[in-house]
Amino acid sequence: MKYIKTLLKLGIIAGLLGSIVLTGIYFYIKPDLPSVAILKDVRLQTPMRIYTHDGKLISQYGVKRRIPVTLDETPDLLKKAILATEDNRFYDHFGIDPIGITRAFINLVITGEKSQGASTLTQQLARGFFLTREKTYIRKIKEVFIALHMEAELSKDEIFELYLNKIELGHRSFGFGAAAQVYYGKKLNELNLAQIATLAGLPQAPSVLNPISRPDRSLERRRIVLLRMLDEGYITRQQFDEALNSPVTAKKHGAEIELDAPYLADLIYNEMVELYGKEEAETGGYQVYATADSHMQQAAQRAVKQNLHDYDERHGYRGPVARLWPEEDGKSASGNATTELTDSSVTLCDTPAMYADWPCDITEEQVMMALDNAGAYGFVFPVAVTAVEEQRFVTRDVTGIERAIEWEGMDWARPYISDSRQGEPPKTASDIVSPGDVVYIREMDGQWRLAQLPDVAGAFVALDPKNGAVQAIVGGYSFYQSQFNRATQAKRQVGSNIKPFVYSGALEHGYTVASVINDAPINEWDQATGVAWRPQNSPAEYDGPIRMRVALGKSKNVVSVRLLRGVGLDNTIEHLTRFGLDRADIHRDETVSLGSSSHTPLEIVRGMAVIANGGYLIEPYFIDRVSNEFGEVLWKHNPVVACGECNKDTETTTPVNEEDIDIEALLAAELNQQMAPQGEEEEVIPAPQVISSQNAFLVAEMMRTAVRYNGSYSKKTGWQGTGWRASNILGREDLAGKTGTTNDSRDAWFSGFNRNLVATAWVGFDDMSRQLGRAAYNRPLAARNPERFGWIGNALVGAESGANAAQPAWIRFMQVALDGEPEAPMPVPDDIVRVRIDRTSGKLTRRTDHTTLFEYFLRGTEPTVYVLEDDIDDPAQQDEESVDVEEIF
Repeated sequence: MKYIKTLLKLGIIAGLLGSIVLTGIYFYIKPDLPSVAILKDVRLQTPMRIYTHDGKLISQYGVKRRIPVTLDETPDLLKKAILATEDNRFYDHFGIDPIGITRAFINLVITGEKSQGASTLTQQLARGFFLTREKTYIRKIKEVFIALHMEAELSKDEIFELYLNKIELGHRSFGFGAAAQVYYGKKLNELNLAQIATLAGLPQAPSVLNPISRPDRSLERRRIVLLRMLDEGYITRQQFDEALNSPVTAKKHGAEIELDAPYLADLIYNEMVELYGKEEAETGGYQVYATADSHMQQAAQRAVKQNLHDYDERHGYRGPVARLWPEEDGKSASGNATTELTDSSVTLCDTPAMYADWPCDITEEQVMMALDNAGAYGFVFPVAVTAVEEQRFVTRDVTGIERAIEWEGMDWARPYISDSRQGEPPKTASDIVSPGDVVYIREMDGQWRLAQLPDVAGAFVALDPKNGAVQAIVGGYSFYQSQFNRATQAKRQVGSNIKPFVYSGALEHGYTVASVINDAPINEWDQATGVAWRPQNSPAEYDGPIRMRVALGKSKNVVSVRLLRGVGLDNTIEHLTRFGLDRADIHRDETVSLGSSSHTPLEIVRGMAVIANGGYLIEPYFIDRVSNEFGEVLWKHNPVVACGECNKDTETTTPVNEEDIDIEALLAAELNQQMAPQGEEEEVIPAPQVISSQNAFLVAEMMRTAVRYNGSYSKKTGWQGTGWRASNILGREDLAGKTGTTNDSRDAWFSGFNRNLVATAWVGFDDMSRQLGRAAYNRPLAARNPERFGWIGNALVGAESGANAAQPAWIRFMQVALDGEPEAPMPVPDDIVRVRIDRTSGKLTRRTDHTTLFEYFLRGTEPTVYVLEDDIDDPAQQDEESVDVEEIF
């Protein structure tokens, strides 16, 4: 009894001392413990995911991979596997497991090593959120106190759900939702038992137990998990045996990118960073939905890439990107200098190590290095030429796959001499490539073709003219080659793309669509420079007196200059600012009428939208809405809208620029709408009307003639607009557009629209001093695929221009974007009248034959004088041979 009393006293003293020590430790480490408030508001660091408007994932930003799941969404077998392996008494203990702690303590006393853990799920979660994995006593004590805090403030299900989403599971995956995607490319509910057991075994040591880095250890850990599940009765013996014998199926999976649109994703990412800051944007779990639809974005990307390849092939083959050994003359088969990858000369031998035509000392490593250095971009990827036959050559890629390039896939490859000169057409494959060449190839229409990475650059923007929602944007051939976004960052001379805005100004100052201007050369001495200014048409053809509609359709340069002179330079500049063009970028001389000013494709397409939507200046935007990780909409963009009824009080005919519109107030009003509680009806924000609907309609009418055949060739009144291929290929009557080509063909443009969609394409070199040049006729390109190349027509011959360098991208895009869409012509506004006029003079006429046509006018501006019979010019009475072409207009 005496000993029992002594032991009891010692126990009480030990308990008191232990309590005092624990209390002291608690107050010692209390400043380092997280607050209860933080525990109540634990937020997962979830990466930002960017989707197209129709829900296709295009990018993910953030270091940590996380796909949050709720407890209800988690498969029951996974929950049981985790509990059986990590903490089978989770729902019974209060945050720490005394039985587990006792077991670990006994093991420590017996072995002297901390080889067994006693951490509950709550403790693991506390460590994952706030602590490290180092095995120290002070860390363990902090872990216990934090676990007790969490148990006091959170329910068991809340703690378990946080565990499922927070725990680190290797390869930058955090949470089981992300791990399922990283290791198996699946959702949690798609995993089988073997895969579930593999993931459930990861928390103990994700770096050494994961099935990618250490499949052997992963198999053993999976066996342990399955045994624990079998012991607890969670699975049957048959399920155990089947899962135990299943092979390892894990491999590294990237984000589930469904559409690679990096230029669009980068724009949205930068906008989110500007709004929220980098850390919050990347870890806040935002799901950002673009305004662009996946099929339109993909169509734009394909159109730009194919168009640049078309240009590139017209101008000749520049030779291989590298050679695995030098030729005697240091030249490739095509005659162009190449990169040599070996330092010394090599000799052929009787028994080559790799291929019949290869030197013995070319190793597999050299081949792989050359292909890796070349890199894959856009449509193209590098291969090594392993053998060359008469009209065929064989290639091998970095994975070892061999492909044969037939003659039809390489006969386009005339040697490139300069941007304006190409060599003689090749006759055999050896005229083009040699064994050891590292070249690019691409697939087109089911055929492998020799290719090259285009030197020329391009950009494309399409948007909804009614509200500015960007439908597609492409900033270059490949974002991974160049991150410079030419659609939004490259200010380039716009050439004749400026003319619709100039003609709009002329209509505002008394001209009509039927006004006759003299299309004759201008030769004016400039006393300030001592040089005569001689603006010329391109081509240098002059028609004499010509109606404004025809002048715009044929893109007559001297007419544009005469219109500017009639309106006045200052008035013209003021009018250009109405279309959203920055006054600082507009040249203050008469060359502005020819497009000497520089603007981005996004600025130009915004200006064209004013014409397409009836006169309203909209604001382009890329983000439609932002949701949290659970799909709850945080805000939705409420753009300014082009609408007649809602804009009756906002119509203005004054120039629109930074001084005329309170941009800050407009953005503040828009932000208030975006942040309004969900469920409230959004107020329509009217876009300012900067030109009248009548003016916009008349300009669009003139632009319609620029994209079609006009008149009747059989009656000798036929003529074609500079962009005639648009209507010819697309077969629609609701299209309007304008080509644009700058001096020396340094920039090529095409902009066009119908009422629902407006788009701009640009092509040029990043080196602004480099001209797009000329191309000689390439018979293989034209003859082999007439249905594909025939519509390009003389685009295969002569100087590059907006019509043949930029317009094909626009047409290819519109073929997809407008497929199945009903025609959407611009409605005829009030106060627009239509009268019959004489084709030549623009005056009223009493005739109803081919010398006349119906024309639109703003009421009160229609002609009042009839043409005299003696003044009527009837081309059909001339002696020239007529061309029998179907009358279109």
